Amino acid sequence: MSAAKNKLTDVQNNDSGLHGQYKTWFLDYASYVILERAVPAIEDGLKPVQRRILHAMKEMDDGRYNKVANIIGQAMQYHPHGDASIGDALVNMGQKDLLIDTQGNWGDVRTGDDAAAARYIEARLSKFALEVAFNAKTTQWQLSYDGRKNEPVTLPMKFPLLLAQGADGIAVGLSTKILPHNFCELIEAAIKYLRGKRFELYPDFLTGGMIDVADYNQGKRGGKVKVRAHIEEVDKKTLAIKSVPYGVTTTQLMESIVKANDQGKIKIKKVTDNTAALVEIQVDLAPGISPDITIDALYKFTDCEVSISPNACVIVDMKPQFLGVQELLKLSTDKTKDLLEQELKIKLGELQEKWHYTSLEKIFFEEKIYKELEKKHETWDKVLEAIDKAFTPFKKQLKRDISREDIVKLTEKPVRRIYKLDIDELNAQIKGLEADIKQVKTDLSNLVDYAVAYYENLLKKYGKGRERKTEIKQFEVIEAKNVAIANAKLYVNREEGFIGTGLKKDELLFECSDLDDIIVFAKRGIMKVVKVSDKTFIGKDILYAAVFQKNDERTTYNMIYADGATGISYAKRFNVTGVTRDKEYDLTKGHEKSKVHYFTANANGEAEVVKVVLSPASSARIKEFDFYFEELDIKGRSSMGNQVTKYPIKSVKFKEAGKATLSGRKLWFDEKFGRLSAEEKGIYLGSFEPEDKVLVIYTDGNYEITDQEMTQKFDAEKVLHIGKFYPEKIITAVYVDNEKKQYIVKRFKIETTTLKSKFLFIKEGNNNYVEAVTTDEEPILAVQQGRGEQIRKAKFKIAKMVEVMGWKAVGAKLVDYSKSVEMEWVKPKAEDNQPELF
Repeated sequence: MSAAKNKLTDVQNNDSGLHGQYKTWFLDYASYVILERAVPAIEDGLKPVQRRILHAMKEMDDGRYNKVANIIGQAMQYHPHGDASIGDALVNMGQKDLLIDTQGNWGDVRTGDDAAAARYIEARLSKFALEVAFNAKTTQWQLSYDGRKNEPVTLPMKFPLLLAQGADGIAVGLSTKILPHNFCELIEAAIKYLRGKRFELYPDFLTGGMIDVADYNQGKRGGKVKVRAHIEEVDKKTLAIKSVPYGVTTTQLMESIVKANDQGKIKIKKVTDNTAALVEIQVDLAPGISPDITIDALYKFTDCEVSISPNACVIVDMKPQFLGVQELLKLSTDKTKDLLEQELKIKLGELQEKWHYTSLEKIFFEEKIYKELEKKHETWDKVLEAIDKAFTPFKKQLKRDISREDIVKLTEKPVRRIYKLDIDELNAQIKGLEADIKQVKTDLSNLVDYAVAYYENLLKKYGKGRERKTEIKQFEVIEAKNVAIANAKLYVNREEGFIGTGLKKDELLFECSDLDDIIVFAKRGIMKVVKVSDKTFIGKDILYAAVFQKNDERTTYNMIYADGATGISYAKRFNVTGVTRDKEYDLTKGHEKSKVHYFTANANGEAEVVKVVLSPASSARIKEFDFYFEELDIKGRSSMGNQVTKYPIKSVKFKEAGKATLSGRKLWFDEKFGRLSAEEKGIYLGSFEPEDKVLVIYTDGNYEITDQEMTQKFDAEKVLHIGKFYPEKIITAVYVDNEKKQYIVKRFKIETTTLKSKFLFIKEGNNNYVEAVTTDEEPILAVQQGRGEQIRKAKFKIAKMVEVMGWKAVGAKLVDYSKSVEMEWVKPKAEDNQPELF
């Protein structure tokens, strides 16, 4: 036994055997995949395959396009993993439109279309790549995998390419995901860093769309961004998707929309892909479906919104490290500065060497030292010694010693008659070289300024057309329950106490979403909030069921119940704002024989009058009386309530409807998201009764009357006025007539009654827009025109100038249009008696 154990130990400790190979090979494999395949290097932001492709293209570069098949063949001399990986990497880089100029069908990242075969498409290095990525003098070289050729360890990249292109890679035990950033913003951030200023970086995608960067966390692990497509409302029946989120194709997006429709989360008639030069997916809505709710539902239930989790991992000193985008930019900028310094030092050395040789050449000819070649010296070495000796009086003019190679090079120049013009030309060359040397030394001593100028030159040469494409904005949180359509029918068996979508033989209550919560009350005086399901038991004799709205402080429940222990009847009014799902709540005093005599749910706190009839056998003198719920305060659901009677009740019947006992609902306009809000966000609009409407006036000259529905969305940038609609109020508006170059003023009343339809109240024409609008009874408009000493001011009492007209009327001229005109509504003062005119 001991011998066998020793033998096993020997096998485990033998690294050259099979066991040892299993111990080391996996680590070698993991290290290889991380360092040589999946994760980019910090120095140039490239994976090995990308670096080898660019190096191969540089070797082939003659300014003309090359077949991609030829480029793949050239790159295979350096990359040992076959043509497929090279071709895929090359197409991926070409689609990013930065380092590679492409010709032919290279596919489309928006639609997911593949590129044509490698034999049909062509590529070459872009001018930008040639400027920032290559310099043989500052490149560190290594042997290729087969030892036949040299390849760069890393390219001398003088640009934050890793952040511009982004990177994706899955290695062994780790992965990397770096999102692409905007070309111009990266350069501007690098300049700010060099100047010691703060900067921020956020992703930007070629596919456009919108991005919420609140949780970006500089691209580190644990951060995330939300990306949305642009969705426009064409009309009340049609939506148009104008972009796709990063990483999503039009095909995937359409499939997700169809899937959401099949699951009953949205309701559409059809979806059509009209993408050509620009993305356009048309969504036709089913009849009666709100476009605003559908837009929210598309973001909630489809790939119109996706969440991306970045994970910036790069190779630093042959090890993977997790860094933020700011650290990556700083490292890249420092590397660029070092490379620029190396290039300047190399250039300085070359200039100094050229100055040295040119000065030697001038002395050689000007002082006729070349005549030593005509003398009879014994050997060639003696000739060189004689020339060196002849230079002795002039060596102080030089900046380094004269080498044998310098003299040999001079003797190789053809000797002819030297004219003064030749000497003058050498003097001019030396003067130019001295100026260049001085400039390079200045640049070296002011390296930050030199680096800033380098980046500014890149921005000037290549920044045009590379402006930000992805709009940065904060996304509102969309609650699934608020946007899900009614895709289920809810039934109830009141007697047995069941509720659910599977009770199709019983009473139909209403349609709802399968994401809704349902609040249910039973005669025993219990309440439950449950998810929509096939069949759920609540309690026998169900009285009422409805979709539950969390934090609803307006819906008020009026109830009269009899306590099972004492027989005393109580009345209570209460709200239900928050509950634990599936928990049973007792609304009575808790006795199992308690029962509810009367129950109503009132959307706006209405307090009705009921007729209470007592049992004929009771000893009460008055056996019928009215009970007024308005006399009760609204309290919590667990409150006992006020005593109605101590005698047994035969029945409680509704007698008279009551008025709402709650004050109007306070509404705000949240201009950040373009929505109405009851949460004190944005501009306060006032207190609204249930029947009140909202008036919205837009800068494009349209007005709209709408209801208080919270899910509707307004274009906040175009909203000029929003508030409670008063039919009797006069609207005063000033708009620009671009055809006549005039400001037009008009006063009118809203005469239309159609809700959620826009009506154009200004003269139709290109670029006409509303400058100012008010609902004041006596509006006074202060107008300022001109600049500097030419400023003229006036106040117009619009009500005395313009009569009230129809909403379709053109209006009257106010003043001539000018870009210098400024307008604002002002409060009346005592001295404002007559309008002043220009």
